[in-house]
Amino acid sequence: MRVITDSLTGGDMVSPLWKRLMWLVVIYAGSVMALGVVATLFRLMMTAAGMKSH
Repeated sequence: MRVITDSLTGGDMVSPLWKRLMWLVVIYAGSVMALGVVATLFRLMMTAAGMKSH
């Protein structure tokens, strides 16, 4: 198994699995929330322009 090294310090320290998974969850949740904000803004702009779905 290959060990991931820290290129900044030159050490062989690897972050714990839970920290790496937490970063994955945080980045995923942030991207989903950002997409929701953008979709809501587009919906508001389209409604303001008179483009309603019903």
